Amino acid sequence: MFFANDVCFGRARIKPIEGKQSVSAGGEKVKKRLFAVALTALTPTLGMIAYNEFSARSERSGEVHRHAAQIARQGASNIASVIDGIRGILIATSAIPAIAARDPASCNDVLKSVASKLAHIGNIIVLDRDGKLVCDSHDWAAGTSFADRDYVQRALKTDRLVVGDYTVARVSSVPILPLAMALKENGDTVGVLATGVRLDWLGEQIQARGVEPGGAITIADRKGVILARHPDPGRFVGTTIPKGYQHLIVAAKPGTTEVLSQDGTVRIMGYVPVSAENPLYVSAGFSRSIAFAPINRATLTGLVMTAFGTVLALAAAVFVGNRFILDPINRIVAVLERWRNGDTGARTQMQGRHGELGQVGASVDGLLDELEVRRRESVRAEEKRKLMANELSHRVKNTLAVVQAIARQTYKNLNEQNTAFADRVSALGTAYDILMSEDHDAAELGKVVERALRPVCGGVENAISVSGPNCLINAEAVSALSMVVHELATNALKYGALAEAKGRVEIEWETTKGRIEFFWREFDGPAVVPPTGKGFGTKLIHSAFPASLEPKTESQFAPDGLKFHLSFEAAKS
Repeated sequence: MFFANDVCFGRARIKPIEGKQSVSAGGEKVKKRLFAVALTALTPTLGMIAYNEFSARSERSGEVHRHAAQIARQGASNIASVIDGIRGILIATSAIPAIAARDPASCNDVLKSVASKLAHIGNIIVLDRDGKLVCDSHDWAAGTSFADRDYVQRALKTDRLVVGDYTVARVSSVPILPLAMALKENGDTVGVLATGVRLDWLGEQIQARGVEPGGAITIADRKGVILARHPDPGRFVGTTIPKGYQHLIVAAKPGTTEVLSQDGTVRIMGYVPVSAENPLYVSAGFSRSIAFAPINRATLTGLVMTAFGTVLALAAAVFVGNRFILDPINRIVAVLERWRNGDTGARTQMQGRHGELGQVGASVDGLLDELEVRRRESVRAEEKRKLMANELSHRVKNTLAVVQAIARQTYKNLNEQNTAFADRVSALGTAYDILMSEDHDAAELGKVVERALRPVCGGVENAISVSGPNCLINAEAVSALSMVVHELATNALKYGALAEAKGRVEIEWETTKGRIEFFWREFDGPAVVPPTGKGFGTKLIHSAFPASLEPKTESQFAPDGLKFHLSFEAAKS
């Protein structure tokens, strides 16, 4: 006979816990939780840093935008002052009799005298109404035509001061910003008085006022041609502002924006567009990187300090976790492992001074002491129980022997019946032996089958196969199953498959929804003839189990052998 071992419900069996792996996994979880606590504690700090960062940058951005707008307005105001000054000079010059009379001989001398006192003016010229030169401060040939100059044509048509565009002076060949006004006589325009502000002087004025590091100031005419720029005036003066920013020249009102300058620097720029009151475009920009450098340094410092604090917090979490949590837990678990493995004297020796877990360790020591006392009491009780069980088993066997002797004396002439009765009593005694040898409340089903078969089928083990999961059945089921298997085996030897050399028996059981399904199948035996009635053995098989286990039996007398199915409750709570 052979047995297949599987796991079945019944009595709970406790598997050893992998202590080291469990503690290691638990330790990792504890560390993760401590890390989470540390990071959670840092969350408000990180939130405050983020808020301060956002607030500081927003405030700084607004401050730089306001400053850029203010510098642009100041630049435009300075340019307006220069233009007003030149307007005054032209008005005063036009009132000089030699200029008003447009006398070439004396006009040149007067203009030379005026121009020599004005470093920022390149030349002063007087034109007639046809735009031809009458006199100038450089002794240029009279009659030279300036009629092709836009500022001249505009001056002839208005009484206001005309501010021209970027121009290379025809007389001096230097870049200038021309300014012109009409000469009047009795209310009629009789000529034009014009001059030009040297752009190199204008650039020097910007440089003298100073520009913050990374900053830039640009002055352009109404067409977007740059008149003055700092820094790099040589690179930009005379060039046109890129198309992407041309709309700022004619914007509806002054404003600020963020631009990528032609020199590759990102700047926050304030601008004042060309208008009736402001003939020139002025912009002032500040390098964004330089403007935000203090905040960037503060941010970097804050991040470094936060990172340092985070590392310290995590290190503290690791130290606290190891020193005050994991080490005590590992100590307690190690003691429990040693105690479980048989070292009943293992103790943590921990006390309250070890912290809260020290109190746990002390409680564990107290529990282990109490368990040791109970274990010793249990050992003594078990020894006493075994002694009583052995005595009871001895008395039960003696009683069964007396019963067998009485049966033999009562039915002296019925040897076959005496033998069957004795075998049945023996099977009942075997069931009691199983209960007494293991747990008096339950026994393993496979062992019950094996012990029930042994006295009946001792010579035909190879013809019987037994398989099924490990299942514990209660005392009532043990005695009943022993009797059923005994009867089935006896019948198989006398009339069934085991009566033939080639016959065989398969015994199987399984568990389904709280019930045990037991199968007895015979094969290759003699021809099966269904019984005409029910003998004692048949009645025993179908009525051995108590009603409390809700038994169900089914017998099928197939041609190749008996097929018996028994179903009963595995356990009752």
